[in-house]
Amino acid sequence: MVAEGDNRSTNLLAAETASLEEQLQGWGEVMLMADKVLRWERAWFPPAIICVVSLVFLIIYYLDPSVLSGVSCFVMFLYLADYLVPIVAPRIFGSNKWTTEQQQKFHDICSNLVKTRRRTVGWWKFHNLLLTYLIVTSLLLLPGLNQHGIILKYIGMAKRVINKLLEQKEKKNE
Repeated sequence: MVAEGDNRSTNLLAAETASLEEQLQGWGEVMLMADKVLRWERAWFPPAIICVVSLVFLIIYYLDPSVLSGVSCFVMFLYLADYLVPIVAPRIFGSNKWTTEQQQKFHDICSNLVKTRRRTVGWWKFHNLLLTYLIVTSLLLLPGLNQHGIILKYIGMAKRVINKLLEQKEKKNE
């Protein structure tokens, strides 16, 4: 019985992954590049991520859109990207060079996305009350934690740990 359930789950995962691969086929090259950036395969990727995120937030800050305008622009940008990326990406990345290694990496990315979506939906379905309880309790305790200096105490502890790690790294590099 257990093996049958595992087999069904594996088949369902494979079907969902194949469906997602089909839906995102035009985004393959972009997803491979995004995976490399998010995994920091080059030393300059973390600063690039910070610069891009900072630029986006700077533009939002500068434009100061209303919530409706911000959401509308975001959705419009998503639709525009969904239309243009499959057209432009092959010209930029050269999709005729698509190898079996790239296809396997694309499959792994899609499989991980499906697994992450399943976990998120699973947590959201069964733990709504727990999440709500934790959020409400944290928000209600926050003023007291701040008043008694507990937040500053733990922030100070975290800073000391980070500084120790940085000092150890510097000693190691010397």
